[in-house]
Amino acid sequence: MKSSLPNSLIALAGACTSPLYLVGGSVRDFLAGRPVTADSDFDLASPMSEDELLAAASACGFTVKSVYRNTGTVKLCDGAGIGYEFTRFRSDKYVRGLHSPAEISFTDDIAVDARRRDFCANAVYFDIRSGEYADPLDGIGDIRKKILRTVAPASKVFGEDGLRLMRLARIAAQTGFSPDEECLAGAREHRALIRDIVPERVFTELMLLLNADGKAGDRAAPYRGLCLLRDTGVLEEILPELALGAGMPQRPLFHKYDVLEHSLHCAMYAPPEIRLAALLHDVGKPQCFLRDGNYHAHTEEGERIARDILTRFKAPKKLTEEVCALVRLHMRDYNLEMREGKLRRELVENYPLLPKLFLLKQADYSACKDDLAEAPVLVKWKAVLTAMKREGVPFTLSELAVKGDDLLALGIPPQEVGTVLKKLLLFCAQNGALNTRETLLKQALNRTLY
Repeated sequence: MKSSLPNSLIALAGACTSPLYLVGGSVRDFLAGRPVTADSDFDLASPMSEDELLAAASACGFTVKSVYRNTGTVKLCDGAGIGYEFTRFRSDKYVRGLHSPAEISFTDDIAVDARRRDFCANAVYFDIRSGEYADPLDGIGDIRKKILRTVAPASKVFGEDGLRLMRLARIAAQTGFSPDEECLAGAREHRALIRDIVPERVFTELMLLLNADGKAGDRAAPYRGLCLLRDTGVLEEILPELALGAGMPQRPLFHKYDVLEHSLHCAMYAPPEIRLAALLHDVGKPQCFLRDGNYHAHTEEGERIARDILTRFKAPKKLTEEVCALVRLHMRDYNLEMREGKLRRELVENYPLLPKLFLLKQADYSACKDDLAEAPVLVKWKAVLTAMKREGVPFTLSELAVKGDDLLALGIPPQEVGTVLKKLLLFCAQNGALNTRETLLKQALNRTLY
């Protein structure tokens, strides 16, 4: 493993007064056959104090980003910008369910340090200077067996830190490892402790899980993690609106799975950039079914529920708006009955979102019956879009033959200019030949336009 590490890290280990260990995900992944890269998680540990580490880091040209003396943690980076997090050997005591330890004791015993971690596969230490492994809990054996076993009784491990419930699913997704029976039972027993974790931390872990294929190299990785959240009951705690779809039937002519399973498959078939929208695209169905006995208004209801969920998670505003729009639009023309005139307006109105909307429509179609053929609605929409582009139809205001100043010169009030420009854009959607200055100025004078 040593030959795979940055030279700066090897130099740092050589300058330390005590052994410096790499521990956690990078060691686990290397032993599982995955390469160490600059993007790997470089978690460092040692019995030496943070001051000793800081002295060595300074001598080796590292930049110190932050120091947390109460936890013995130092964050730093080397000249190439690679980040590292050092934590002094310690033991932790928790207030039940809370993520941060209530009491910390420093130690020289590597086995004690190992016992404060989550899974034995994450408690394998690599001595950077000597090139030898320290494995106090037989984590190497677990890595070979591809299992996740807790470092202490599962009831204690999950009872100490509710975020470990999310980490279990995320690590399983990223590695392909499976929890042993005790680990799985402990997660189920303590699933409610995820409520004690701040929503932002839960959302961060959820997004890492949804993008687990980037690390696993396996398209099914997010699905694997989501299934574990479902099977432990954690999904019901963090996304009760989605979990409500378990067992809700769908028309067998079009669907192979119930509402929840379809949503999980949709996330599996979706590329990373729309995976959250794919997971939530049918989140309105359970509520509609319980209220109305059908799914007819599920896109509108889904947009509202998705916004509630993402607000609860304190997700970025831009991401929230995009996901909500995709949820609202994903069923447009699902029955292929939309007339071309209306479809043209739809394509212009939603032009910036079309690439992601197309991806979601395809993932939704594939998830219905595991069919990877191109969705019929996309065949239709792409043909119309191609024809519009060939005609020279404008899709953005910058492509219109008139600008705001032209409309002001006609005497159109400033507060109405934006509305008129957008309606002129839709006017041109029917025929690109309409996008001329003379035609648009004449149309702009038509007060029925706005």
